[in-house]
Amino acid sequence: MSKTSALRAPSNNRLLAALPRSEYRQLLPHLEPFPLVFGELIYRPDTVVRHVYFPTRGIVSLLADVDDGGSLEVGIVGREGMAGISVFMGVKTSPNRVLVQGAGSALRMKATTLRSLTENDGSLSRLLRRYSYSLWAQLSQSSVCTLFHPIEARLARWLLMTRDRMEANEFRITQEFLSSMLGVRREGVNKAAGKLQQQRLISYTRGTLTILKPADLAAVACGCYRIIKKEYDSALKM
Repeated sequence: MSKTSALRAPSNNRLLAALPRSEYRQLLPHLEPFPLVFGELIYRPDTVVRHVYFPTRGIVSLLADVDDGGSLEVGIVGREGMAGISVFMGVKTSPNRVLVQGAGSALRMKATTLRSLTENDGSLSRLLRRYSYSLWAQLSQSSVCTLFHPIEARLARWLLMTRDRMEANEFRITQEFLSSMLGVRREGVNKAAGKLQQQRLISYTRGTLTILKPADLAAVACGCYRIIKKEYDSALKM
């Protein structure tokens, strides 16, 4: 399939797929396929955002840096959304470091183009407003989760959110990366992951994690997972 034909097909990005077909066609000249390479930085804090990304496969993490050189994941963006929402809000820089957490692909658009296309109150503008709210809900709920919930429940929530966005039960991850995402020491991650493995909910071998029983894992996850999922599902209803 040619590049043009691939773009003309219904998008795998749920935001773009929710647009009326005529409006999606108007965006086509401004979209280009872009590979999401595992571990690659898309944005650095306080640098000018040149492009926004609509993931079609894979996920990116929104990371908040801390004074000691560490970082904490505050949000995840997959095919349900867009990376670079600050552009839509009228801000030219990103407050976060944005890292590809799950390899895949995206459709990329120039930031200046997005600003131009969302000056009116069209379908894209309305969708991005609703998505902005759902992303804000994710970030605020994740903050509550980090402060109040045990590591095992937080890990289960994070794995399920990753599964939903990757649309796969198996994905590449390292214990060091998990430690950074959850903001805990590797020993804590190892202990929590070990409990989930003992219950045969997940398996972890050579950097590859597999969710074996999604429904049972959801029972271990805190209620934050269901709250975040509900907000995303409702945000994409026109």
